[in-house]
Amino acid sequence: MSDEHGCPSDYEGLQGGVRDIVLPALETWENQYPDREYWVEIEISEFTCVCPKTGLPDFATISIRYVPAASCVELKSLKLYITAYRNLGIFHEHVVNKVLDDLVRAVRPRRAEVRGDFGVRGGIRTRVEAGWPHEGTATAETRST
Repeated sequence: MSDEHGCPSDYEGLQGGVRDIVLPALETWENQYPDREYWVEIEISEFTCVCPKTGLPDFATISIRYVPAASCVELKSLKLYITAYRNLGIFHEHVVNKVLDDLVRAVRPRRAEVRGDFGVRGGIRTRVEAGWPHEGTATAETRST
């Protein structure tokens, strides 16, 4: 990425391996109502991470909503997972997408949404939302046919 003058951005290379970051595993437990569609909402009001450029802390409320299928996320493991971000240098957009990817991988929900409402810094508030399945994303069943 370059600026308007063609010079490399100061952010170049700061997040190249974000999808490969290993965090504590999200554990699950068996949903006794897999035949019923219902939403689970979780709000984490004390989320912290670090700006990868400045090293300064970022604070946010992370909201997770999902419709479980066969399993639900175990909350203690979610707390340990979220706490692991505390010293991690990561952009707001990547936080939300990483949480969504890891939740979907662990729980395999029918649907999921993650929202990050990041505290004001320099007069700018950031809200990032991501959902699954993504519009136009093929499922495993449609890919094989």
